Amino acid sequence: MSQGFKPVTTRPQEIEDLSFQMITEELGTHPFTEEQFPVVQRVIHASADFELGRSLLFHPRAVQAGVEAIRKGRPIVADVQMVQVGISKPRIEQFGGGVRVYISDSDVVEEAKRLGTTRAIVSMRKAVREAEGGIFAIGNAPTALLELIRLVKEGTARPGLIVGVPVGFVSAAESKEELAKLDIPFITNQGRKGGSPTAVAAVNALSLLAVKG
Repeated sequence: MSQGFKPVTTRPQEIEDLSFQMITEELGTHPFTEEQFPVVQRVIHASADFELGRSLLFHPRAVQAGVEAIRKGRPIVADVQMVQVGISKPRIEQFGGGVRVYISDSDVVEEAKRLGTTRAIVSMRKAVREAEGGIFAIGNAPTALLELIRLVKEGTARPGLIVGVPVGFVSAAESKEELAKLDIPFITNQGRKGGSPTAVAAVNALSLLAVKG
């Protein structure tokens, strides 16, 4: 009689190491630099989606800018609580930084109602006043990314890095296309895929690089 499936290992670090080895082998030839590849690996690890991993796009200074922002203690702005919760706080906090989210702030909610617009848009307007030089991690709301892009273009926003990977059907792919046109550090991807786990994975990869030095 079959004894059923038995895991290869139950030790956490061995599981992660084996997962990353499998990702490297299955991904095969790729266009990413040695600096970018840890971010790609962690996105695939979080999603088990090689197509998503291959769709990632990096500004040439993206990884360097993200690591520098974390080491300088710059704030990380999340578009939604799911991104905020997923980011590893201890690695961020050891450099004096923190993770902020504004979408549920009472003043943001009231202003969005007054203007008849989304809370995501208003939250970006508030965030850029309080998080200059920080990392903006957008995994859910294309409207947040489009508003941040608009604020960058008009000179109101000066983020250190934009991780713009919103998921969805309405304006998601288009918002990422617009982000990729900016001449500031960004990490994004092509198409509709993405989401909060993707944004979290990218930021966590950067914080690991910041700690490793």
